[in-house]
Amino acid sequence: MADLRVAVDVGGTFTDICVFDESTQKMRVTKVPSTPDNPMDAVLNGVKRADIDLTQVELFSHGTTVATNALITRRFPKSAMVTTKGFRDVIEIRDGTKDDLWDAYSDVSGPYIRRRDRFEVTERVDYAGNIVTELDEVEARKLGRLLKKRGATTIAVCFVNSYANSANELRMREILAEELPEASISTSAEVLPEIFEHNRFNTTVANAVLGPLVSGYVEQLDSSLTDDGYAGELLLLHSGGGSMTSEMVKKFPVRLAASGIAAGAIAAQHVAEQCGYDNAVGLDMGGTSTDISLIADGELRETNEWEVEYGHPIVFPSIEVLTIGAGGGSLAHIDIAGSLRNGPQSAGADPGPVCYRRGGEEPTNTDANLWLNRLGTDLADGEMTLDRDSSQAAIKEKIADPLGLDVDTAAESIVKVANANMADAVRLVSIRRGLDPRDFALIAFGGAGALHGADVARELNIPSVIVPPSPGVTSALGCLLVDIQHDLSQMFTGVADSADAESVEQHFRELELEGRDRLRHEKVPDEDAVFERGISMRYHGQWRSLQVKMGSGPNALREAVQLFHEEHEKQYAFRQDDTPVEIYQLHLKALGKTPKPTFKPTPVSSKDPGEPIETRDVYFDGQWHPTPVYQRENLPSGAAFIGPAILNQIDSTTVIPPNSSAVIDEWFNIRIALTAEAEEPALASASENSTQNEL
Repeated sequence: MADLRVAVDVGGTFTDICVFDESTQKMRVTKVPSTPDNPMDAVLNGVKRADIDLTQVELFSHGTTVATNALITRRFPKSAMVTTKGFRDVIEIRDGTKDDLWDAYSDVSGPYIRRRDRFEVTERVDYAGNIVTELDEVEARKLGRLLKKRGATTIAVCFVNSYANSANELRMREILAEELPEASISTSAEVLPEIFEHNRFNTTVANAVLGPLVSGYVEQLDSSLTDDGYAGELLLLHSGGGSMTSEMVKKFPVRLAASGIAAGAIAAQHVAEQCGYDNAVGLDMGGTSTDISLIADGELRETNEWEVEYGHPIVFPSIEVLTIGAGGGSLAHIDIAGSLRNGPQSAGADPGPVCYRRGGEEPTNTDANLWLNRLGTDLADGEMTLDRDSSQAAIKEKIADPLGLDVDTAAESIVKVANANMADAVRLVSIRRGLDPRDFALIAFGGAGALHGADVARELNIPSVIVPPSPGVTSALGCLLVDIQHDLSQMFTGVADSADAESVEQHFRELELEGRDRLRHEKVPDEDAVFERGISMRYHGQWRSLQVKMGSGPNALREAVQLFHEEHEKQYAFRQDDTPVEIYQLHLKALGKTPKPTFKPTPVSSKDPGEPIETRDVYFDGQWHPTPVYQRENLPSGAAFIGPAILNQIDSTTVIPPNSSAVIDEWFNIRIALTAEAEEPALASASENSTQNEL
């Protein structure tokens, strides 16, 4: 009987593998270097390294950076865009904004499809969906032959107002399919049937350029897993926090952008729930970047508009994650003004930090932590030995000598700059929205998160830091905690007070039919299908809308309006109950429930942790301290130690230097407790969470 559930998360530096055995309730994890040229190699290497028998795997879930990296590097296949005459430059004009309004020398990057590859045809639909001008089929067929001659392999069809009537757009697709039968074709009416041309066009263009790349990757991986004995569906995590089968990914590849980022946020939410925290900040620090997510009142924040590059929006529901260039491999450097900087450039997996001895020359956060002895010298269960002397030499040459510092101070300064960058990012997702970080717990995970979590928490006066077991592969765990999910939407404009409730209900039924069809296509039984409704509304005169949950029944619309007032006050600190509320859009999440791990409850214990595996000098607060080092899996629950615990993801140890405290428990391995009032951390009690879950 297949009872293994496998999750693989591909990061910029490492690929993480998480294997849960339902029969024994045990979790095992492993980590292999990522392979940027072909990420699939790292996935298969991880399966081999974890000694996974694919014939015994019930579920294989995968978070991937393939789509995100393709949008960043712009290594696209030969692409083309077809649009209504006169609208060729919508994705170039955009909304006229800039990332930095005051930088006259900074330009927004160009569209994903160049102007020479964007073509116009004669057709027109008005705002109400009436066909003003029929599609000129002679012109359309001529264009199809031209695109074939030019070697276009993927095409985005984006007609004005096609969200209101898609007839012309779908006919254009039929003609192109006849002329270019091998081409991948995306239409804006199918990808994103919403108003606002730039958002709809750009999302469709992104979907088109990713089509052949993502489809090829998914097909090869699916085939390789099947050949090795896996009999189930390959599930891929998407930006909205759900998963899709490989067949649906081929239709909506743009949904895989930010796939791995979402996995970490989902895992953070799960850890917060298990810990008993409704409010938490996820600090996912990997080798290349740090992803900050926010859980408020038990819910992850979501956004309906985001971008991999500024000016190129992707309008699909996505878990809101702030990503900054602060990872273990982030490069420390001195800017032209003589100030120490950290990131966003990264050494990545190849060549990696200097201590990897693979050709890296610039010191990184990993080099700084290694020299300060906060890291051990074993990488990936002893597969690689880190060279501490190389880290020292690079820090001395590149940072210490130019700034007139000793190596110890320079290394600690590198870490402090990284901590300051992460603390600023947490402020953006919390204080900027009127939320007090002192009301939140900090969940530190990722390969480097546990090394920096305590310092970031102290900077922000966050009272508790939670470090999950095997934090370096926590994002992979997130892939096991999601359902198959499709996000559908439909424009519906009108004043809420005078809207026909039956008409609204009928539109939701139509969305549910489409959602059920998609889930059936992905082999989800009807009894496992769940539908969650949402509605976007705004005050009369506003153009930005706010989405709230929507129920069913005769009073559903009135209840949604009341909820809108409440949410508007939370988001923007005011409400206008006497102002008419307009309906803008209807939303539906179609969920197909998938099997998930069940974790065995374990009471907190407090046995003696035993003797440390070693004692070494570790640099904290400007001096070296003799420091005990413990094997992480031997740490008991309820054991109190003196010192800010630093969890070493490289060699599975915990470094606990003097003058602070930590609480160890079975499920989390280590939770660091700090007080907001005092500069020095206080001793914490293990009785706060008397029952935890053990992986």
